Amino acid sequence: MAEAEARTEAAGGRGAQLERTGLRHGWTTGACATAATTAAYTALLTAEFPDPVTIALPKGQRPAFALAAEELTADRAMAAIVKDAGDDPDVTHGALVRATVRALPPGRGVVFRAGPGVGTVTRPGLPLPVGEPAINPVPRQMMRDHIASVAARHGATGDVEIEISVDHGEEIARSTWNPRLGILGGLSILGTTGIVVPYSCSAWIDSIRRGVDVARAAGRRHVAGCTGSTSEKVAVAVHGLPQDALLDMGDFAGAVLKYLRRHPVDRLTVAGGFAKLSKLAAGHLDLHSSRSQVDKGFLAELARRGGADEALAEAVATANTGLETVQLCSAHGVPLGDLVATAARDTALGVLRGAPVAVDVICIDRAGTIVGRAEPRGPRGR
Repeated sequence: MAEAEARTEAAGGRGAQLERTGLRHGWTTGACATAATTAAYTALLTAEFPDPVTIALPKGQRPAFALAAEELTADRAMAAIVKDAGDDPDVTHGALVRATVRALPPGRGVVFRAGPGVGTVTRPGLPLPVGEPAINPVPRQMMRDHIASVAARHGATGDVEIEISVDHGEEIARSTWNPRLGILGGLSILGTTGIVVPYSCSAWIDSIRRGVDVARAAGRRHVAGCTGSTSEKVAVAVHGLPQDALLDMGDFAGAVLKYLRRHPVDRLTVAGGFAKLSKLAAGHLDLHSSRSQVDKGFLAELARRGGADEALAEAVATANTGLETVQLCSAHGVPLGDLVATAARDTALGVLRGAPVAVDVICIDRAGTIVGRAEPRGPRGR
């Protein structure tokens, strides 16, 4: 039932993506935490755990979750649910999400605690104040709503402490953005709809946006969007940027540029492998290999502009890889790397549409050697 509802929730967006992919959706950590909280509070009031436990998601779906563990004492109840991310390659798939609920005196409201494996916010710029458990606003509201509903059914006040924990969450969090964003000690409890769309780009793009927010809140005026760890190291070596000024751009150059257009900083360094940045140079904003390809004809034309003769241009056009093109040109004194970096910078400035952000670009090879540079240009550039 929940599967069908999820697939028909809208003509576009998440529902449409599920229809197109045919893949099985999953549930967010926020949905799992809400279900565990609902079961635990019900047991605290009735001495019985509902299993499965049904919850209402923000868009009206009503999925049911089986309990993986439960524990009841005189003053608290704990319920746990195994997160099912469906067909999404989510690092939290299979994680055990626990909610421990304790009654509080009337008037205290709902208090959230970070248990083992759930992080704490230590830097500004996130949707939560420093010092708060990394339980995002929508999951918090979902839990409050379900606490209120259970309390109304059983004549209780709904004043509770909710402690959310994730088994092995601190270890899992090392594979996420949390340490860089200043969320320490574990995972974040996330989700705005409760549903995980398979292979969705939204989580990564949201991480990019939060990274910009954190950098701005920390007073960083120079950030770097990097396609991977090697280019990140190069950006740090060249510019001495701190960790919270580094954006794990991956393939989503457009996401970085569009967000900075609305939330500018003084300077953006784009750093990445030559092949990926040649796609940006050619006007592509999504650099993933399944959605854009290295255009060697475009590179051949750039080489001509840089002084390549027809024989060299033809060799570039028929080269096996993007990196081979820059090596061929380098051997003949043609600065293809710089030309690509300059064209990538021009694409970026075009997307920024006059926003007060100066852009420079660094192209590297697989070993991390710089093969192309474009100096900063733009409203704040030289």
